[in-house]
Amino acid sequence: MGLTKTEEFTVRDNKIAKYAKALSHPARVAILQLLIKKQSCICGDIVDELPLSQSTVSQHLKELKEAGLIKGDTDGVKVCYCIDEKEWESAKNYLNLFLSAYVPKSKCC
Repeated sequence: MGLTKTEEFTVRDNKIAKYAKALSHPARVAILQLLIKKQSCICGDIVDELPLSQSTVSQHLKELKEAGLIKGDTDGVKVCYCIDEKEWESAKNYLNLFLSAYVPKSKCC
């Protein structure tokens, strides 16, 4: 596999891309919405709420955790997931800066 050249881009660009990648699948968006709604969730509860297998949910949870948007605490054999407030605030700020940068001035197309 070749280099992705992420080091050629700014920290800001890389953070925006990290958050966008984490949000790029509807299952991950649904998982985040569940965690926001419930404030805390056991992985099995997430599987019960979505039309996905346990292994698929686990893969999506892994992606969200790697992006830092969620955190998980192990309680015996169960893992309790919740939103990582600090990283969530960071994502909100980076994405807001990015999305609000465009101000339409005239019709282009």
